[in-house]
Amino acid sequence: MTGTPAPGADGWRPGLVALDIDGTLLAWVEGGGTTYEQVTAATYDAVHRALDAGAHVVLSSGRSPHDMTGIADLLDLRGRPDAGGDDRLWVVASNGAVIFRYRVGDDEIDVVHEETFDPGPAVRAVLEKRPGARVAVEERGSGYRVTTPFPEGELAGDMIVTDLEELISRPVSRVIIRDPDATADDFVALSEDLGLHGTDYVVGWTAWLDLTPVGVSKASGLDHVCREVGLEAADVLAVGDGRNDVEMLAWAGRGVAMGQAVEAVREAADDVTGTVYDDGAAAELGRWFPS
Repeated sequence: MTGTPAPGADGWRPGLVALDIDGTLLAWVEGGGTTYEQVTAATYDAVHRALDAGAHVVLSSGRSPHDMTGIADLLDLRGRPDAGGDDRLWVVASNGAVIFRYRVGDDEIDVVHEETFDPGPAVRAVLEKRPGARVAVEERGSGYRVTTPFPEGELAGDMIVTDLEELISRPVSRVIIRDPDATADDFVALSEDLGLHGTDYVVGWTAWLDLTPVGVSKASGLDHVCREVGLEAADVLAVGDGRNDVEMLAWAGRGVAMGQAVEAVREAADDVTGTVYDDGAAAELGRWFPS
């Protein structure tokens, strides 16, 4: 946390706005592990005020790339023609492991950076403790390879049932482990117990564990984007609600937690806005990009 000045003080205004998706731009379906795939008018308008003011708007999510382009389409996002010579967006996916460029309405993405790791040791360590857990890795462009299908609505695209040994036989950018019979607290305790050497990890709202390469997070992904567009962390406003947003919120010049975020996320932030159900992200953007 950097102690951001009040709006307008010293002329500070975000040069880059990093926005989480689920629980920040999209409201959670109460009682479920999914979000409504719709953006409120207040959020849409606030994002476009930031774009019109010349800020880069970067989606930064744990989602895989193919599951993020539809949100960019919903928001009618556009890139800055002065950033890289075209108007494609910068997007940080898979908790920072994949960075890609995208133009709204296109069928293709352009992956410009990807970090991978050997998932075998960490996955085996988790399954030794939670043998009933389900494992998934991204199948770029179509969906996921899974050991067992995940609950409906939790993964976008096709689910291709695959033998575990085949699933973890090659380097990947991200592994998802899900146990519908456990809780988020169970997975927090499990992660702390195992240590998961050789990977970084984050526990979601439910018994959902993301494994990524060591040192990779939304913050590292956004740092890569900042270097490409000539900005620094101090120029960034980041908004998020999940445990996978902690590094991003602490790294950004101004990190803001959504009102429904758990305490660990709120502690990492400079400030807390309203909940996703109260258009908290729109309210924060409105401080810097008023109507």
